Amino acid sequence: MATRSAVDRIATGPAAAPRLGVIGIDDITGLWDLVEQSARLRPGTVILADDHGRSLTAAQFRDAAEHVAAGLHESGVAAGDVVSWQLPTILESAVLMAACARLGAVQNPIIALLREREVAFMTEQVGTRLLIVPDTWKDYRHNDIADAFLARHTDRQALVIDLGDIAAGLRLPTGDRTEIPPLPQDSENEVRWIYYTSGTTAAPKGVKHTDRSVIASSNGITDGQRTDTASVLPIPWPLAHIGGIAMLSAALRTGCRLVLFDTWDPSVTPYRMAAHGGTNLGSAMPFFHAYIAAQRAHGDSPLFPDLRGFIAGGAPTPQEVQRELREVFGGNGAVVDAWGMTEFPVATSQSFDDPDVGRSVGPPMPGVQVCVIDGELRLQGPQLFSGYIDESLNAGVLDDDGRLCTGDLGWVDDLGHIHIDGRRKDIIIRNAENISAGEVEEVILTHPAVADAAVIGLPDPRTGERACAIVVLAPGATLALDALSAHCQESGLARFKCPEQLEFTDTLPRLPMGKVNKTVLRGQFSPTA
Repeated sequence: MATRSAVDRIATGPAAAPRLGVIGIDDITGLWDLVEQSARLRPGTVILADDHGRSLTAAQFRDAAEHVAAGLHESGVAAGDVVSWQLPTILESAVLMAACARLGAVQNPIIALLREREVAFMTEQVGTRLLIVPDTWKDYRHNDIADAFLARHTDRQALVIDLGDIAAGLRLPTGDRTEIPPLPQDSENEVRWIYYTSGTTAAPKGVKHTDRSVIASSNGITDGQRTDTASVLPIPWPLAHIGGIAMLSAALRTGCRLVLFDTWDPSVTPYRMAAHGGTNLGSAMPFFHAYIAAQRAHGDSPLFPDLRGFIAGGAPTPQEVQRELREVFGGNGAVVDAWGMTEFPVATSQSFDDPDVGRSVGPPMPGVQVCVIDGELRLQGPQLFSGYIDESLNAGVLDDDGRLCTGDLGWVDDLGHIHIDGRRKDIIIRNAENISAGEVEEVILTHPAVADAAVIGLPDPRTGERACAIVVLAPGATLALDALSAHCQESGLARFKCPEQLEFTDTLPRLPMGKVNKTVLRGQFSPTA
């Protein structure tokens, strides 16, 4: 436990207020209960669609999830078993979430960009019983990941899904839903989700959540962003991210429509989103730039006539990008910011009508309390995680009052809205995805040309931040960026984590205890230096 400190300032979210037609957070006992309530309340409402012309109403979603739950049960999946799944953003991912919830399985969603090195670490740590991967996605053979998993564990199972045959319907195992065992009772506070995050440690950290905590994260979408049945939310980012279950829960609670995109093409995808009538567009700068380019190419008529605004998550949106969005999209070009982390998703969120829209990350969501202690933002509330898989990492994460020590620095204004000034964590946020500098450094240091290295995040107008490797070369060695990137990928590092900038130095500046002084490096290699 961290020691108790004097509180500088507190901001408290409101009590959950019922909204007409929205399933109240206090009326939900678990994800499967939410699935069933949604099907009863709005059976014919389409809540999910994808970029392949498929869709599911709330009732069809429930039925599909039960059939898949039966198929998983027939293959041996039982309550409490860990199912790790690595699928792109397609209908199958959402249905699988609900199917696992019906069985009471513990699910470990893994974003499809990760490779064998990361997946092996995760599945070993959580004790995966069933691993589900696509055969091939974006020219990468995830089948090889399944083969390696089965070679290590002959007593476990892997399911490889062929994503090529879209006409085959939902490409998941199905069975007789009358044969599903009863839903486990009194399990709403049991750990049912394990998400991995890249933090300050080299290895990713397994974060435990309950149904109750992940569903609570949907308050940022339902209450903060005022989502309703007319809202259409295109999702071009990984549904396996913890934000995915927040969005699915919001769709089930409100009847809004999620439109899932497994592939992002900046020259094509914005037009596909427009065809679905997208109202809330997110969620990071590469997407914002593509929306701007698409609207300019489209001409004077609105490409998104029902647009309400833009949603940012994971990193602040530069003022210049906000200005350009307002210039191109007029009064609907506002960027709504939210703030959270895997350990406490969607703690705060702005609304489109906030007076400071685009200048803060909004107020705390219902039931959330934000405290400022010695400049650090600390959190309490229903979204709080249940600890790390590696229990040695739990020390110091909560203070003596049970607040999460976020490592983010910030302050509370007179409106009770939260402002982020920076972070103590050694992470890089690229396209709203966290990259552990320590993990990248660990791989770079295995290159024979490298004597010493540090990785820092530098501002990038396209991705928010980029990973910059600062290298001390071995005597007589040379190194180019493409060779370093190839080495990282051959070592199993996901492509998006590989350095995009390479700099050289004779020696790395270090603090008295030997830690690299990255503040000095950022000052030296920042574009404005």
